[in-house]
Amino acid sequence: MMNPKIALVTGASRGIGAGIAQVLAKRGMVVWGSATSQAGAESIQLALQDYPGCKGVVLEVTDQNSIKTVLQDLLSVAGGLHILVNNAGITQDNLLLRMTNEDWDKVLATNLTAIFRLCREVVRAMIKQRYGRIINITSVVGSSGNPGQVNYSAAKAGLAGLTRSLALEVASRHITVNCVAPGFIESDMTAKLSAEQQNEWLKRIPLGRMGRSEEVAELVAFLASDQAGYITGQEIHINGGMWVN
Repeated sequence: MMNPKIALVTGASRGIGAGIAQVLAKRGMVVWGSATSQAGAESIQLALQDYPGCKGVVLEVTDQNSIKTVLQDLLSVAGGLHILVNNAGITQDNLLLRMTNEDWDKVLATNLTAIFRLCREVVRAMIKQRYGRIINITSVVGSSGNPGQVNYSAAKAGLAGLTRSLALEVASRHITVNCVAPGFIESDMTAKLSAEQQNEWLKRIPLGRMGRSEEVAELVAFLASDQAGYITGQEIHINGGMWVN
């Protein structure tokens, strides 16, 4: 029997990240899901309790020491790392003329710089084992743009560029690097929108509905599998047709 693959999923306490952690665990992978708080890590632990070896951990992705500590623990306890899913992210929305330097810096630090640092640490381990899957969660707005989100859109577009370049750097070591770009997905955030706001969004989606986190998770699971070994450097959109590449 082959040893299970080991995955780290950031931002796994809710929404898309929680869905990804669940689907990967169901596929027999050992999943470590991260959150920024102890309460978040405990909720991940509870959600994954039926899957041996899976756990929730506290990881502050903007803290280099936190990254190193978690990865050292993971490599020591689990014995390797085969899959990294960079899902953690934040928003600080405002129109450009009202956006502060802090709003810009926080979003770029979490949604782009932190992923660069995580990838840099993880790739070292993947190169040694000559195998890896890195999946970065971008967004439709990184391609389409969105008023009030110049910081978020810029970070997600930058992440797509990082993905393409890194894919070329590590392909010879049998490591693939891809993006998944969700559109309007059911989540805690979308649940807070008024019916009128939701209807306005739905008018922009040809399929006429929001996506589900499980649908995004299934796409991520495919890219994490051996069957996706010939796909790298790609950004795959999952948005119901609201933006067509």
